[in-house]
Parts: sequence; structure tokens; C-alpha cells
Amino acid sequence: MPAMFGRRPGFATLVRIILEQQVSLAAARTMFRRLDVHVGGLAPASIAGIGVAGLRDFGLTRQKAAYCHGLALRVLDGRLDLASVTRSDEDTARTRLLEVPGIGPWSVDIYFLMALRRPDVWPQGDLALAIAMREVRGMRGLPSRDQQQKIARRWAPWRSVAARILWMHYLARA
Repeated sequence: MPAMFGRRPGFATLVRIILEQQVSLAAARTMFRRLDVHVGGLAPASIAGIGVAGLRDFGLTRQKAAYCHGLALRVLDGRLDLASVTRSDEDTARTRLLEVPGIGPWSVDIYFLMALRRPDVWPQGDLALAIAMREVRGMRGLPSRDQQQKIARRWAPWRSVAARILWMHYLARA
């Protein structure tokens, strides 16, 4: 049975997704836990309060610290209403999230899939999925984003299920 990898919708999950970009899940998990413990819970006010320099003190890169701080400010000043994102249709929610520096298509897809539990999401550019797809389909090289999208289209409207199965394959081989 594929793991659900579920997360609660909201600010803390978006911070965690930012931390997971282009690093191992173990490294991201360590940064997230360190930050959560030392800040006393990942809330927009606490992240905004310690600032970019404070976030850097917890091991975040300059860029990730700026992204997390910027996200906190957007939530606090109302430019990003996460409850509204949760209730919105996919196009509206995607547009709102993509306006936030540090949140790109992959981050939105992961948020939709893991936090909002949308059933038909294919995480664009996910390396683990590309590796698993290559192995399962017997491909010579890693499939490009376009190739992945084309293959994944056949799994609609359950692409999220296919992604979870392929992640389980990827994790089982490690």
C-alpha cells in the first residue's frame, strides 16, 4: 500500500516544502525540526520575528531563509490567505502560491498532493519520480519533464496515486 505522506495544510507545511527543495529529505527534516524546536512552533509571526539572519543561524541558506521569511510576511499581511488557497480551484490556488518567491511548480504540486490531498497531481521535476519511472518502464535515460508529463497523463485522474507508488518503488530500492 503506498504511503500517504500526509501533511497538514498551512504555513508549516509550506516552510517544510521550501526546505526540501534540492536537498535530501533527511537534511530538510533536520533543518525543519531544528527550526521548529528552537522557534517554539512554526508560525508566521515567529518566523517573521527572527528574520532572515535568525533563520540563517539555524542552518538555512540565505535563499531559503529569505523565502521562509517572505512567506511569513505574506501570510501575516494578508497577501497570502492559506485558508482561501485550500478552498480554491486548482488554477486559482496555483496562481496564488506561485506568486510567492521560493514556491515554484514542484512546491505547489507537493503541497496539492500531500497537504490538500488532491488526487490528480504529478509533481513536475521530481527527481525521485524520474528515477523510479525510468526503472519501472525500463528506460535508458531519465525521462524529461515533458516525457514524464506525457506518460503521467495516462494515469489521470489518479496521478497522485501513481506518484505515491513510484515514490514507494524509489524508497524501496535505497
